[in-house]
Amino acid sequence: MSETSNSSGQFSKLMVDVGPAAVFMIAYNVGQRVLEDGAIYWATGLFMVATALALAYAWFSQKRFPPLLVVTVVIVTFFGGMTIYLQDPIFIYIKPTIINLLFTFMILGCFALGFNVWKSLFGSIFEMPERAWFILGVRWALFFALLAVMNEVLWRHITDQNLPESVRIFDGLSWSEQFWVNFRFFATYPLFFIFLLLNLPLTMKYAKDAGSSKTVEAPAETD
Repeated sequence: MSETSNSSGQFSKLMVDVGPAAVFMIAYNVGQRVLEDGAIYWATGLFMVATALALAYAWFSQKRFPPLLVVTVVIVTFFGGMTIYLQDPIFIYIKPTIINLLFTFMILGCFALGFNVWKSLFGSIFEMPERAWFILGVRWALFFALLAVMNEVLWRHITDQNLPESVRIFDGLSWSEQFWVNFRFFATYPLFFIFLLLNLPLTMKYAKDAGSSKTVEAPAETD
């Protein structure tokens, strides 16, 4: 019974973390087939609804609002709303950059102020010494920064939208908006989980030394 409950809980968390991005990706690709133009706007609207529903479900199932998810919902709502209102996809293009840089500066800024926000967010899940929390926090900050850089390189070289030539970084790169959408889902999420797995040895080593018996849980993916 407990195994069934745990599996159900993990599936629910996966739906909250990945569900909205899957809705965005599927809606865009379907829209590309059935609409002459504007698939990005329909997908963005459904993405906004999906993130709001994910937050509501998180509250319903966990009786709390996950802080990272709350920040994601606010940013998605703002930049998605600007995308639809101004009919300019650049706002949804830069949304992943903003979210990932925000988390990067949040982690490193708190370190500069003598506060480990990563421990504050996930310290209730398992116990580790301060040095391990610091290493883990710095690693995730650098990973979020990498995701931000990747997104900047990707969206700035979309060539089937009316983007200013000045946004391009490398002359030899070009791809479609559909490539950007699908890359975010089929490449970014596997990269996220690979990075999570690479950090598990550190987490499990120190959590075991601290005598914790709690289940290690991943931070929510925020792209």
